[in-house]
Amino acid sequence: MNDSLEKETQRRPRPGAGLLLLLGSCLPILGGVLIAPVLPRIAGHFAGSANTALLVPIVLTLPALMIALFSPFAGWFADRLGRKRLLILAMAVYGICGPLPLILDDLTTILLSRAGLGLAEAAIMTCCTTLIGDYYEGQARARLLAWQTIATSLSAATFFMVGGMLGEHGWRTPFSVYFIGLLFVPLMYLTLWEPMQSKFRQESTKRVTGNSRFPWRSLSVICLLTTVATLGFFIIPVQTGFLLGHIGIDSPKSTGMAIGISHAAVFAGALSFRWLSRFGPGLLLSAAFLVSGVGLILLATAADYPSVVIAVLINGLGCGLMLPTVVNWALSSLSFEHRGRGTGVFNASFFGGQFASPLLIMALISVFGERSEAVGAVGWALLLAAVFSLIAPRLAGLRLFDPIQAKGDITLH
Repeated sequence: MNDSLEKETQRRPRPGAGLLLLLGSCLPILGGVLIAPVLPRIAGHFAGSANTALLVPIVLTLPALMIALFSPFAGWFADRLGRKRLLILAMAVYGICGPLPLILDDLTTILLSRAGLGLAEAAIMTCCTTLIGDYYEGQARARLLAWQTIATSLSAATFFMVGGMLGEHGWRTPFSVYFIGLLFVPLMYLTLWEPMQSKFRQESTKRVTGNSRFPWRSLSVICLLTTVATLGFFIIPVQTGFLLGHIGIDSPKSTGMAIGISHAAVFAGALSFRWLSRFGPGLLLSAAFLVSGVGLILLATAADYPSVVIAVLINGLGCGLMLPTVVNWALSSLSFEHRGRGTGVFNASFFGGQFASPLLIMALISVFGERSEAVGAVGWALLLAAVFSLIAPRLAGLRLFDPIQAKGDITLH
């Protein structure tokens, strides 16, 4: 009896573990938004350097590219070295590499520090999401993944404002926020536990999965949909300001309010996932892509500010439902021994879509000639994705109305 109780205790996450993993999931968002408001000042500071126009934007986007490229490797290491060990190491690297531009005065070395930051972020995002999958099951997991979408979305808006306020005191100041990674090291060391050390989970995994193969079939379908989802998701924060400028609204405040409304809608859409998850990933993604696509089409045709607000609101509702659906579907398709690597592959598709979203719009502008038409084309593509989502479960080995069910977990009803 005592042995059974010990095993059950090992299985349960400690108080505060879920909150800590949610907060940890927000840190990789810093790389993409914290320094965005000070990019013009960075460009001005290095105006005399070679290739400034090329290198300064890369300072912003390099961490996302590193996450996309190296998340699969981070997942591989997480499965072999342990999730907690890799996460704590990554937090330390994050807290060291992130603030380095405070003392660096060369674009090349700053880019190297940003590359190190991106590597750490790849491991942080992969390990935090993997541990959520390890610690929680069923509705508890679905609820926490919905909150992960909410937390990362709200943190993006918050970090953007924080970066702008700190940037008033110089372009280097926002980089000091990255020291927060060092605060997470002792907190995670004391709060988190290593699932691979739990006899209960190891024995449970053997019973459920045996010598299971890596689920490339289902994960490929999920990652394809995830990339399409993130290509559309990052249209609003990146393109809204430009589209407002095209209709004569050149106000950072108006742009910020529109993006803030979009984030609020993402919040509402993510909350709805908890109650809608019973309908299965195919139907949920079809509805999410449909709503999100309609929002982008309305945004492309908006002629005044109220129309823009309505468009981003509709798009945000779809995106809010979309993101927890794909991440929960991905985690639920992975057995314990494959969860780290699978989560890494998933994160690569997610951040790859983030990195490619503005590049896609630039390519479409060269085809259609107008930014609004490019955004509208993405909206129509999301409508096609809504149709594809209806057959995606079959391609992944499920039926359309099958709810998300984790390997060895309870059905998400």
